[in-house]
Amino acid sequence: MKYVDEYRSAELARGLAAEIASLARAGETVRIMEVCGGHTHAIYRHGLEDLLPAEVELVHGPGCPVCVIPMGRVDDAIALAEQPGVTLATFGDMMRVPGGRGSLLEAKARGADVRMVYSPLDALALAEALPERRVVFFAIGFETTAPATAVTLLRARANAAPNFAVFCNHVTIEPPLRAILETPGLRVDAFIGPGHVSTVIGTDAYRFIPEEYGRPVVVSAFEPVDLLQAIAMLLRQRAEGRCEVENQYTRVVSPRGNARALAAIEETMELRDEFEWRGLGTIPRSAMRLRPAFAAWDAERLYTVPGIRIEDPKACRCGEVLTGQIKPWECGVFGTACTPERPLGTCMVSSEGACAAFYAYGRLRRPREEPVGA
Repeated sequence: MKYVDEYRSAELARGLAAEIASLARAGETVRIMEVCGGHTHAIYRHGLEDLLPAEVELVHGPGCPVCVIPMGRVDDAIALAEQPGVTLATFGDMMRVPGGRGSLLEAKARGADVRMVYSPLDALALAEALPERRVVFFAIGFETTAPATAVTLLRARANAAPNFAVFCNHVTIEPPLRAILETPGLRVDAFIGPGHVSTVIGTDAYRFIPEEYGRPVVVSAFEPVDLLQAIAMLLRQRAEGRCEVENQYTRVVSPRGNARALAAIEETMELRDEFEWRGLGTIPRSAMRLRPAFAAWDAERLYTVPGIRIEDPKACRCGEVLTGQIKPWECGVFGTACTPERPLGTCMVSSEGACAAFYAYGRLRRPREEPVGA
């Protein structure tokens, strides 16, 4: 297939749904975690869950980069934005994420210079346009977005940009997956691996999941036919007694990933000793910071960052949503006190958040419909 409409073919989708139904074992529930928030939105935007038999249950994982940022790091970003002479540049999703002192959008309303950008290179261009100010880029995301930050740092060094800096919050995908897999009472039988991250790190990076934890993985793209095919591949593995990593996204993803992107990350960043995750707590060596060679562009070395840990609001259950323990509608404030207009937690703010997906596509305590043809 070459065109996007082919990946949305109703005929192919019905055929895959029938195959999935034939592979499902009556009375035996298979719980499949789609790690990536982009997958979650695709599933509910296209109504894929309603094509699945009752024996296949989808749960949602920690693969939304905005959702996993804890409140304390948002407050750190606000503290940087309030420094004299600082302009904080950030992605649009981060503007409304609540911290202990409100959001970056509220900090902007109080007088801080906070600006939305589409890429770290835009932030570097902003620094060149504002030589009297220091532009700090609020870098977030998994290995997907880390190469863009790395390339921007290399360009900043090449251009000797004195007024550009990075507040690095890049995280890695393996440690949170291990944290979930080691959760007592875990009820996840298989994983749909994240497509975007895998373009950088490759499929070999997930071999520890079947080899050490006995769960199969299929890396998938984001169209309806892609996701249904990935689910069918997982069920086929179970039916055949296999447990391995497979690649559905062969048109983009390779086993070893993108060597140049990984090299850029390696040159500019190193692992932190520890990092706090929303819903998962502190996980050692799960996030990145800038290497000492890039200290001149490291906001955490140039400024005093508070580093205060802040508990989420007690009513917000984002952490349980991120680890697949509950569905968004099982949170008591979902769709009432917590909406996209007035979010309490990151899962409702982010364009990849599971709560935002359930709210946008009408999953408001609504039971699943019977699959087509049932």
